[in-house]
Amino acid sequence: MSNKSIIIAIDGHSSCGKSTVAKSIAKKLGFVYIDTGAMYRAVTLYCLQNGIVANGIVDEKLLESKLPEIKIDFKLNPTTGLPEVMLCGKVVESEIRGMEVSKMVSLVSKIKIVREQLVPMQRAISAGHSVVMDGRDIGTVVFPNADLKIFMTADPKIRAQRRYDELLEKGQTINFDEILKNVVDRDYQDENREESPLRRASDALLLDNSLMTREEQLQWIITKLKYDVC
Repeated sequence: MSNKSIIIAIDGHSSCGKSTVAKSIAKKLGFVYIDTGAMYRAVTLYCLQNGIVANGIVDEKLLESKLPEIKIDFKLNPTTGLPEVMLCGKVVESEIRGMEVSKMVSLVSKIKIVREQLVPMQRAISAGHSVVMDGRDIGTVVFPNADLKIFMTADPKIRAQRRYDELLEKGQTINFDEILKNVVDRDYQDENREESPLRRASDALLLDNSLMTREEQLQWIITKLKYDVC
């Protein structure tokens, strides 16, 4: 592999393990990991905390006026060695993963001005580094010239089960059918929004991890990186 900065773009459906795999790849290769989905979740959390969302509707004018106040950053957790999302100076890694945010994040992330605010921020964070970035439009919008593009997916029921297990481990009580509905609804919203809809880039490799372990996914990507980039 060359010494130049390398960008790995991982896009795909919700709850298919993009962030988990991206973190593992970054840690193994010594790359910077950037979870763009967490950034949109942080904006969504801000909206929920500040009355910008009510009855499933986003007050876009109010959100636009508040955007300059929304400060998103990443702080390295010394225990895990992984970055955690900060919203206005506070670590919100746990709060942004809850179902309340999950239900609203697609509505917030599809707003044009939100994406116009965050995309330049994502590019700036990546400047000069070898990066693994995951999200919904990394290979199509944020980094269309990424060195390696991967589109991840999995069966909706398998994704819902993984999400269900994850929330149970965190002590949250949640209904499986509600999670499955959220997964299916988010797929539809992500794929049909006007601004940067979820699409597999023409040169992105498809990774269906329905029946793959995390280690198998990691090795698959390492192999593709070796042969596609070197």
